[in-house]
Amino acid sequence: MSAWPLALGRAAKPRKATKKKAKTRAPNLPAEYNMMLTATLCLLAFGAVMVFSASSTTRVLSDGGLSDSAFYLKRTLMFGLCGLLVMHLTARHGLQVVRRLTPAILIGSFVLLLAVLAIGTTVNGSSRWIGSGFLQIQPSELAKVALILYGADLLARKPKQVRTIEGLMPLLLVVGLAALLIVVEPDLGTALVITFAVAATLIAAGARIRDLALIGLVLACFALLMTAIEPYRMARLTAFMDPGADTTGAGFQAAQAKIALGSGGIFGVGIGNGVQKAFYLPEAHTDMISAVIGEELGLIGILGVVGLFALFGYAGLQIARKAKDRYGKLLVAGLTALILVQATVNLFAVMGLAPLTGVPLPFVSYGNSSLLATLFAVGLILNVARGGTATAGKLRVVEGGRNTGARGRSRSSSARSRKSRSGSRGNGRARGAGNGGRRRASG
Repeated sequence: MSAWPLALGRAAKPRKATKKKAKTRAPNLPAEYNMMLTATLCLLAFGAVMVFSASSTTRVLSDGGLSDSAFYLKRTLMFGLCGLLVMHLTARHGLQVVRRLTPAILIGSFVLLLAVLAIGTTVNGSSRWIGSGFLQIQPSELAKVALILYGADLLARKPKQVRTIEGLMPLLLVVGLAALLIVVEPDLGTALVITFAVAATLIAAGARIRDLALIGLVLACFALLMTAIEPYRMARLTAFMDPGADTTGAGFQAAQAKIALGSGGIFGVGIGNGVQKAFYLPEAHTDMISAVIGEELGLIGILGVVGLFALFGYAGLQIARKAKDRYGKLLVAGLTALILVQATVNLFAVMGLAPLTGVPLPFVSYGNSSLLATLFAVGLILNVARGGTATAGKLRVVEGGRNTGARGRSRSSSARSRKSRSGSRGNGRARGAGNGGRRRASG
């Protein structure tokens, strides 16, 4: 008889252990989260390989083999690891903090945009960077994300403002001022990317097509004006419209990109075997890395990159559609559009379908600031995909006040039942006492 309690005690212990394991089990993440994370990591790994392939040859040939051929690869890996850490922290804890800090991030980006015009480092005629060497940053990369954060926050707090041009003026003025500062650097390509990304955010917010068309017409006129007043931009536009007119001048880069793509064919010449990256293709490891991919991996490589960005875009749209609040929906839509527009502009320029603008390929091209800003944006998207909201604390307080939880409903219902029972007992005693009194009086 005494063995039964011991046996039951031994059998109960494993059940407690399984309950503890069930409590510590990680929550199931949606498919969109896994798709976006997979696309991001694949693009990062592929970018590290292609940066090394595109930059190692020129590094070795530039000074007789004395340079470190893995210089750009080491920096890409180092900043990639930092970016992944930022992405991880933002994906778990960053959404509410980032929304509270949006005004500070926006003001900081404007301060850096003004500083780069005054004390920026000039490279190839453009002042786009602050600092030098390891600490060199590009303020326009931070400004791209800051403007999407500001737009999502504004349109989420005041949804009615999207219905009129007057309501959109605060957002349009801020975006226009930032774009103007970036154009003055000069960097028209980044300004165009910001414009298209903000337009996608407005579409997600429900802006009227008529208002968007009017804004687009004004921006198109401004872009043409900025192109006309800068000779090098006009030369690039002319080279795009007539590629064979000046293949040794303004059209040299576009012509070399086409040669690289044509040489690659369907399957490419193999990683590391490309020829165009050896001084024929300017900026091979940054703006023109798509041409290196086309030469060494062929059409298959280009389609693989396009497929990964398509997977990224599909996951982003699904995350935006399933977001729990308006802010998350607009933020994911804007950040996803920001990355996809940048990738589209880069690929179209390399393939000769758009003028060259100097826009890098996200995750793949070499660029420390671009990599950190892009992974920061991905972290915010993943946070929304995990079910995060920027107003989670307020929602919990409201729900607790209304007592809408299962336990609260059971407690309130039991309280009501006890109250009704006590009331019925009281009424019964009162009626019984009254009847008894009348019977005694009559007897």
